[in-house]
Amino acid sequence: MSTFVYDGDCAFCTRCAEFIERRIPTGARVVPWQFADLDRLGLTEAECEEAVQWVGADGSRAAGPDAIAALLASSGRGWRIAGAGLRIPPVRAVAWPVYRWVARNRHRMPGGTAACSLPQETRDRLYGPSSG
Repeated sequence: MSTFVYDGDCAFCTRCAEFIERRIPTGARVVPWQFADLDRLGLTEAECEEAVQWVGADGSRAAGPDAIAALLASSGRGWRIAGAGLRIPPVRAVAWPVYRWVARNRHRMPGGTAACSLPQETRDRLYGPSSG
């Protein structure tokens, strides 16, 4: 089964994951990295801290907007078209800087909280170590 991994400590990311689960018909598992078996998925905490991750059933991997494109490609027709659009070179070239800007500012996004802006080591110190 394919898996889409996001930051469960981030309220903005969690809201996005909830949107995926409600609105995007995908067979992929959508899971916060803090509760994922990262070793089995071949992911590290650092990778998951940096960007959302996709691990396909075939072992393919993608991060950031490429992970979002892969998730969309595994979904219904309209969403597959959107995923294909994210893979068009000029769109992809813009998607990465936009993704990085959103990631840096996710605590300011709708649903974001101050905890979204904390580095993992600070969250661990304040709230206890993440499980995984």
